[in-house]
Amino acid sequence: MASVNNITIIGNLTGDLELRYTPSGTAVASFRIAVNRKWQDSAGEWCEDVSYIGVTAWKKLAENCSESLGKGSRVVVNGRLQMRSWENKDGQNRSVLEIIAKVVAPSLEWATTEITKNPKQEEYTDEVEESDDLPF
Repeated sequence: MASVNNITIIGNLTGDLELRYTPSGTAVASFRIAVNRKWQDSAGEWCEDVSYIGVTAWKKLAENCSESLGKGSRVVVNGRLQMRSWENKDGQNRSVLEIIAKVVAPSLEWATTEITKNPKQEEYTDEVEESDDLPF
């Protein structure tokens, strides 16, 4: 049976985006977005829940995000979920579930934007070479 790993979320950047480069020169951007959910409880009171989701963008998408987005930007993110694990400097195992972005776009619900097209490049892929070490 085939499986699908695709997620689309809309939220606001919680801080400025961080752009770095791998040792081989591949751009990688990381940022977090806040996604809010509101509902009424059984007593009719409004409740709100906020989820903070990490997003990673690669290559030209990373550079475009860095030039275009900042804290508070409302964005639509589409990509795939990925679990990443590592051992921190204290020897504790850590893991994170994040979105590897394929598409990042401004939400035009409460804002306008001006589009500037970049020269056409090779077909986009979010896959990185095995030699690329994550800079974080």
